Amino acid sequence: NLTHKIDKILARKRQLERVDLTSDLRRADEYIAELELSRDLSQTVVHVDCDAFYAAVEELDHPELRHVPMAVGKGVLTTCNYHARKYGCRSGMAGFVAMKLCPQLICLPLNFEKYTKKAQEVREVLAQYDPRFQSASMDEAYLNITQYCTDHEMTPDDAVSQLRAQVFEKAKITVSAGVAANARIAKIASNRNKPNGQFRVASDRATILAFMRDLPTRKVNGVGRVFERELDAIGVKSCGDLYAQRAFLCKLFGEKAFHFLMQVHLGLGHTSVRPAEEYERKSVGTESTFRDMSGKEELRAKLRWIAEELEKDLARTQHKGRTLLLKIKLHTYEVLTRQVIPPKAVSTADDLYTYALPMFQKLERERGPGMKLRLMGLRCTNLVSTKKEDVDFFGLKRPILASTNTSTTPTEPDAHGHEWQVWPEDEFETAAREEREQEFQQVEQLSQEHECNHQSTKSNNNNGDSSQTIDQTSTRSQKKASEEADRRLRRETQTDIPAYPKKEYRGSDSKPSPTAQNSDIWHCPICSRPQAASDRAFNEHVDYCLSRGTIKEAVEREGTLNEESGKEIDEGAENGSAGAEKGGGLNWFGAGEKTGSAGRGKGKAKGKRKGEGAGIGDEGRRKKLFFG
Repeated sequence: NLTHKIDKILARKRQLERVDLTSDLRRADEYIAELELSRDLSQTVVHVDCDAFYAAVEELDHPELRHVPMAVGKGVLTTCNYHARKYGCRSGMAGFVAMKLCPQLICLPLNFEKYTKKAQEVREVLAQYDPRFQSASMDEAYLNITQYCTDHEMTPDDAVSQLRAQVFEKAKITVSAGVAANARIAKIASNRNKPNGQFRVASDRATILAFMRDLPTRKVNGVGRVFERELDAIGVKSCGDLYAQRAFLCKLFGEKAFHFLMQVHLGLGHTSVRPAEEYERKSVGTESTFRDMSGKEELRAKLRWIAEELEKDLARTQHKGRTLLLKIKLHTYEVLTRQVIPPKAVSTADDLYTYALPMFQKLERERGPGMKLRLMGLRCTNLVSTKKEDVDFFGLKRPILASTNTSTTPTEPDAHGHEWQVWPEDEFETAAREEREQEFQQVEQLSQEHECNHQSTKSNNNNGDSSQTIDQTSTRSQKKASEEADRRLRRETQTDIPAYPKKEYRGSDSKPSPTAQNSDIWHCPICSRPQAASDRAFNEHVDYCLSRGTIKEAVEREGTLNEESGKEIDEGAENGSAGAEKGGGLNWFGAGEKTGSAGRGKGKAKGKRKGEGAGIGDEGRRKKLFFG
């Protein structure tokens, strides 16, 4: 329970405030001084992020959708175009909530084959500026353009402008870019002038510290919703607040978190960029989500298909696995896992299926013949590389040419004996990514529950219409009860909802939002409260209003109210006429809704979870993608 955990953190802080922390303060200051000595301002790192990538690709095939609200994904939205975002629609939002915010929203199914081809076109351009660029996901990448700017005698701004123009000319989509002295600041800066813009943070210490001072902690890659709330509880709302709490951070969150947060405060990060393939891989896996399935032959065919997909992924990454893990999710959303250690490292579909089938059969016996699944996956761990080593005539490994990306940051040797920068944020970024994945799955679950409830209600109404007439008086009573639920829901969602002020560092490269110039006030579609005409502040406010906890409580209360009012309605009125269903049969968000955007109260403490990759899926089968 996050609330309980925060209470423990606050209690621990109150204890620490009563003791002498002089030694902790001194050690913190010594570490900060040590970090300052490692600051490298000689490199130019760029973070490139495609604008509403999935939606932009779909708009190329459907030009008529460019000027209307459009999203990609059915049960859960994966991307929205900028017209849909004006209504509060966001990626990771349940589809039925988005339709209530924007009834004219058009949702298209996912097409990963199409997106992968377009991403490859973008990468071909990026490789011209940095052949060793790092793909962070399908639609974003990091580049170090220091050498490119030197060779072509160009400024970073001119080089990035040229890059963006080339991407648009080749792929016909726009990208935004952040330019800075390291990867962390570059990623934050890439969101400043979206869409189709760029923002540069000058490579000098004073500018970097000023940029980080007022930056909300949530904007930092690696700080998820859980960690944000924990920091907020001790008075850390922005990166500038970290310094005042430096003596407490190690005691409250651990040494790794302390190191990570101090680097965030100082605006330090990676300056070297390398291909994703060169990072040590811990596992390779494939998952598929589907509608409830219980047939014996169907399930075995699905297991075989997943084994074949995993074989392709293992071949692409050039690995075999010593341990094979089977994961299933029941129709009740209970997740079960089993693992086996085969007598040899496995990579072929035949071997994967052969060793996975006994585990699956055992689960069938434990759960009974009626076992229904909605997710199945296989994962290989304890990997063995199948990559052929580059050796010379004498059987010795050839040295890899040194990278042009130099740095004074502490390093450690990698698998090839080369040294790479060592930063503690990788674990936090992985945890934040898994937290987002978990939130996505929870929203997907609630979205599917809503769909099932809606279909059940519709079926009951159709059965009643065929056998009974509708009582107009009772229908009006039902509509009145629903309207009362709307009013109660509005009152509940308006309680203690802050209108977030806009806080951001504005550099000379910044451009004011044209939308903000057209209107002084925007009204929140959730709570109807007026908000400042600022994209960032308005989006944060909508995210707060759509927190799953707030909506779920309100909908549960409304469900109780509807049950009470339903007792007073005769059987004919319960079925409802078409007019009653349209006018009063739905609550403000739609009958049976149980979710909003990503929840705040889920997840684990930072640094406790390990994993890689993030899966995005449609309501049909879903395969986890591992980018790079």
